[in-house]
Order: sequence, then structure tokens, then C-alpha cells
Amino acid sequence: MSYYFSKTLEIPFDEAVEKVTVELKREGFGVLTDIDVKKTLNEKLGIDFRKYRILGACNAPYAYKALMAENKIRTMLPCSVIVQELAVGAEVRDKLRAVVDRL
Repeated sequence: MSYYFSKTLEIPFDEAVEKVTVELKREGFGVLTDIDVKKTLNEKLGIDFRKYRILGACNAPYAYKALMAENKIRTMLPCSVIVQELAVGAEVRDKLRAVVDRL
């Protein structure tokens, strides 16, 4: 069972992050958090990891509706969007099919 949508983009990593951010905005999502996993692992553990970012995206009206329906849904918020560097291009993983489909 797959719980995410994935797409490989044949563009540079930083361009993929920018493209994902633009598509999230088109769907009404803002990026609340941006975790640079490569930087964090290097600072904390001295590990040289590939470029890997976790974007915490949120659509306030959807989040509000979800919280009103189920107060424990906050464990799933914000939505995590992963962008990771590949040998050629970047991979995007997300639960939001509309965003992934437009990349």
C-alpha cells in the first residue's frame, strides 16, 4: 500500500525545491517549515548526506476543518513534502496528488 505520490524530475535539486514551493502555493499551501536534512546531519553528526529537504506545507482552511473534525489530526500537520537529490535530478514525495501531478 502506497501512502504517497512520487515523481522524479530531471532538473537540479534547488530548482525542484523552488518548483514544488510554487505548485504548493498554487494549491493554497504555504511552507511553514523547511528542514535541510543534509545541513542538520552534517552539523549534528558530521555526516555528508545528499541534498534532502523536508518542507512542512499547510493550507490553513483545510487544517482548520481537519482540526475541527478531529483534534488529534495535528499529529499529521503540517503536511511533509520531501525533495531529495538523485544521481540525475531530484525526487519529490508528497501526499498531495495535485501538486505532484503538476510537476
